[in-house]
Amino acid sequence: MKLSELAAKTEAQFQSSDGDIEITGAAGLDQAEPGQVTFLSNPRYTPKISSTGASAIFVADNVEVPRADLAILRANDPYLAFTRALIAFNPAADFEPYWDPTAVIDSSSRVPKEVFIDAHVSIGKNVKLGNRVRLHANVTIYDNVTIGDDTEIHSGVAVRENTILGNRVIIHNNAVIGCDGFGFAKDEKKRWLKIPQVGRVVIEDDVEIGAGTTIDKSSTDETRIKRGAKLDNLVQIGHSCTVGEDSLICAQVGLAGSSHIGNRVILAGQVGIAGHLKIGDDVVLTAKSATSHDVPDGKVISGIPGFDNKDWLRSTAAFRRLGEIVRTIRGLEKRVDEIEKRKSD
Repeated sequence: MKLSELAAKTEAQFQSSDGDIEITGAAGLDQAEPGQVTFLSNPRYTPKISSTGASAIFVADNVEVPRADLAILRANDPYLAFTRALIAFNPAADFEPYWDPTAVIDSSSRVPKEVFIDAHVSIGKNVKLGNRVRLHANVTIYDNVTIGDDTEIHSGVAVRENTILGNRVIIHNNAVIGCDGFGFAKDEKKRWLKIPQVGRVVIEDDVEIGAGTTIDKSSTDETRIKRGAKLDNLVQIGHSCTVGEDSLICAQVGLAGSSHIGNRVILAGQVGIAGHLKIGDDVVLTAKSATSHDVPDGKVISGIPGFDNKDWLRSTAAFRRLGEIVRTIRGLEKRVDEIEKRKSD
């Protein structure tokens, strides 16, 4: 692919003399070889430009590239442009229908011809599959599940009864969608009585769910993951939760039951959300933070319990100096005692 064509595909600008350079792939600064394009988005890695083997590089408009042999692609967001380059060089494989003879599919289910069903897939009663659905080996689909067009479910996934999956959903290995919510009531003998979980999970279009993630159904209503949300590996979504559009839920995040996450929220690794809370749109909770209260739109929260990120940074800076502060206070107390003693004498 010529550099000029790559620039058009990635919405970048190239220097006029570089347009005919042939680009064959994309890689990071350290891994790139001649013929490949790379990128710089973090100024920390600027020194690596001098040693990269790439033939071209995506950079922001204000970045100087100290190499005459390196073709320059100017982009508002070099990382986004590089991502589009990766997509251009690694297009999705063409869909090929397949139906493995070891798959077990109930006769009441609706399965179109344009599907991929691999070895030992199990499909229950009254399941509806869309066109070009991919079910990899050992996927289990319970009764009354609906799966939209172009959805791909990787091996080991279990999709429980009454779940609805939208179009172009991707679910990675060993995730469980629609398992029972964690609901129990204490009886007169102080024993736990299981609350029947008869609700459902709804996964809207263009959602991606990581490996080992679990999404619980509710007792009576629904748990919903909205359009475009991305869930990392090992995420726990409790019963009756909502995750808003285009939100990013990173590894080992846990949402207790009836938590409602707004649109474009980022929950970094190991964040914890207590139950029955509302997290507003465009909120960010930094790694290992937790909150037991609602968070308004646009806030950046850190710590346990979570509070404003700027205050948290100041607090942690002070915390590191606590030993020194205590020694200073004790020294001042000693001096005050000595002064008071002299006055009394």
